[in-house]
Amino acid sequence: MSQLTAEEAVLSINPMSDRVSQILEGAIDMHCHSGPSAMPRDLNHIEAMYDAAANGMRAVLIKDHYYSATPITELLNLHFKHLPVRLLSGVPLNNTSGGFNPYAVDHGVKLGAKLVWMPTFSARNHIEHERREGRFPHTIKPMLEPTPLTVLDDAGQVIDAVKPILDMVAEHDIVLSGGHLHISEIFPLFEEARRRGVRRFLVNHPTYLIDASTEDISDLARMGVYLEHSLCMFVPESKFKIYDCENLDKLIKAATPAQTILGSDLGQVGNCWPAKGFRNVICMCLSLGYLDAEIKQMISGNPVKLLGLDSE
Repeated sequence: MSQLTAEEAVLSINPMSDRVSQILEGAIDMHCHSGPSAMPRDLNHIEAMYDAAANGMRAVLIKDHYYSATPITELLNLHFKHLPVRLLSGVPLNNTSGGFNPYAVDHGVKLGAKLVWMPTFSARNHIEHERREGRFPHTIKPMLEPTPLTVLDDAGQVIDAVKPILDMVAEHDIVLSGGHLHISEIFPLFEEARRRGVRRFLVNHPTYLIDASTEDISDLARMGVYLEHSLCMFVPESKFKIYDCENLDKLIKAATPAQTILGSDLGQVGNCWPAKGFRNVICMCLSLGYLDAEIKQMISGNPVKLLGLDSE
């Protein structure tokens, strides 16, 4: 009898099984794209909250490229406190927030933001990728052309406009994400941030847009950076699936489960909802031979530690 392929092994595991549900219990989605948004979304923030609660998840971090959802998450946490799930958010430093705007960061952290994203859709790296490849999702209505942002000057040094923001991230001990900066920008940015006292670091989908190699991922992990891989790029039911099981295995091994986070990056029209994506990726990890405890670490333990929720 022939051995099952990796994809066949995934399909042989029931995503609704008790084992999968137990692994999912307490998970935190660090990358939920619910709406309202300028981007086409399949679920709103309230539906994301109910979806997570119904599946035993602990928290959901809302990410929107165009605004900080922190005021909304604080409001929903207050009015839906009967649900055993917490909504979180952060501050995206894109053009709509004023770019490298310390006032936006100050406002966000005073409201409870847990994370600051360096530029995503406004990042020069993102814009250059879009011009070359033209395959990224677009807003529902046309927006103003973005002004490209980079954290480095022509000499490769972190620009002065970024430094007060790094100081704020350090002062409030929140997470610094590399956003959609190129890997060549992220290393000097993180080095400057560490010198200024930042302790919590995240790189989202390092091999997508960021152009990080597996060696870069290993180097970042050794620096204490968490590497987040987007479920929407791996799970079978996603229209953005571009990677397979073997690729996921390679990426996890590059950073080890101790520095890997699996976030949904789901919520787009035409895609499954985040909790279903988590169930699918749990099946993938089980088929690859990862222990239940290792999977829980990547979807729960590591996000808890990164966000500082272990002290709450």
